[in-house]
Amino acid sequence: MDCATRAAGLGSNNCINIHMRVAGLFAGIGGLELGLHSAGFETGLLCDALEASEAVLRSRFPDVEYRHDITKLRSLPSDIGIVCAGFPCQDLSQAGRTAGLDGARSGLIGEVFRLLSRRRVPTVVVENVPFMLQLDGGNAMRSIVDEFERRGYRWAYRVVDTFSFGLPQRRERVFLIASREIDPSAVLLSDDSPLERPQSALGRLAHGFYWTEGLGGLGWAVDAVPTLKNGSTIGIPSPPAVLMPDGRVIKPSIRDVERLQGFDAGWTEPAVSVGRATARWALVGSAVSVPVAAWVGHRLKFPSTYLAEREYGFPSSGKAPRAARYDGKRRVAVDIGPDPLGIRPPSLVGFLDDHEGQQLLSIKATRGFLERTRRAKLRFAPGFIEAVERHLIGLGGDVPPRAMPTQRELLAA
Repeated sequence: MDCATRAAGLGSNNCINIHMRVAGLFAGIGGLELGLHSAGFETGLLCDALEASEAVLRSRFPDVEYRHDITKLRSLPSDIGIVCAGFPCQDLSQAGRTAGLDGARSGLIGEVFRLLSRRRVPTVVVENVPFMLQLDGGNAMRSIVDEFERRGYRWAYRVVDTFSFGLPQRRERVFLIASREIDPSAVLLSDDSPLERPQSALGRLAHGFYWTEGLGGLGWAVDAVPTLKNGSTIGIPSPPAVLMPDGRVIKPSIRDVERLQGFDAGWTEPAVSVGRATARWALVGSAVSVPVAAWVGHRLKFPSTYLAEREYGFPSSGKAPRAARYDGKRRVAVDIGPDPLGIRPPSLVGFLDDHEGQQLLSIKATRGFLERTRRAKLRFAPGFIEAVERHLIGLGGDVPPRAMPTQRELLAA
């Protein structure tokens, strides 16, 4: 049972009258819009500055009006009832230091508020990385909700994990809904089905990690891949590695990675017509997971019951809480986890079915990863480093030497 099917049974007797036309700003490859479409919404406008994104969006949403530059968009069409805005996180870097977010200094998020100042679109859906909650000591997030409150919006936000929607990817993202016509808390803060994460089991489960790391981090995920990334700033893809139960270390194919975000395999193929095929990795890594957007869309149409007993005080300073709401009078934090639906994903081994597109992690990449782990002070799962070494030996590579343990480490062992 997929997310859209599961969501169809949630509160389906509670349908409300909500505006159904969507404008997708910073639309990427249309993850938010595709998910909302599965819930019955209609996309009326798309906007993204990337040429590769435009190629995908024009192919997958051929009848939708497209704008390339949000800064040249004077106002939103009168029939638009929902604005989707997955704006780049780096554009928040100055948000906490500006008096308002309408000006040029505030980056692209300021363009959203500029358009909302011209016309109070009833509902706004925002998606971003959890780092936005701590950026500038939490002031970036406070500045964003300040702007919504000034325009008469109630709001709610919550960190949710793609893993909870039936996809084997550990991907936490903040979803914020601001609305002048519905209670956002009944959309984002009603469903809660905690899902236990699998424990490490080398030789039985697949384990995802980032082979490009190993010194300051790892991106470890059991029976899943870690959060898919958008690659380097110069366009080099950064796919995760997967240690399979049989000892091989592989890189998933782009088709399987598209599926890990909830898209059909091949969704980003149109991007190849305007640039390098490697651009597809960045597009997928930046996208919104489709089943999460489908859940949001369903709850927009069929709000549920918000339970106020989860509330506690919203901090006036420091990192913003992982879930919160504003009811038009006061802000409160909300004690709720990242699992709205709790749909357990299939095993990662079974999910990765594009075997022809998979690649073994190369000798150079494997050795480079191991060399970084030799200098790291990270704690690795017992047996993990040895398994990666065996993969390297199986490829015919030489294992880099390990540092001699210190006397304190020998005594601790």
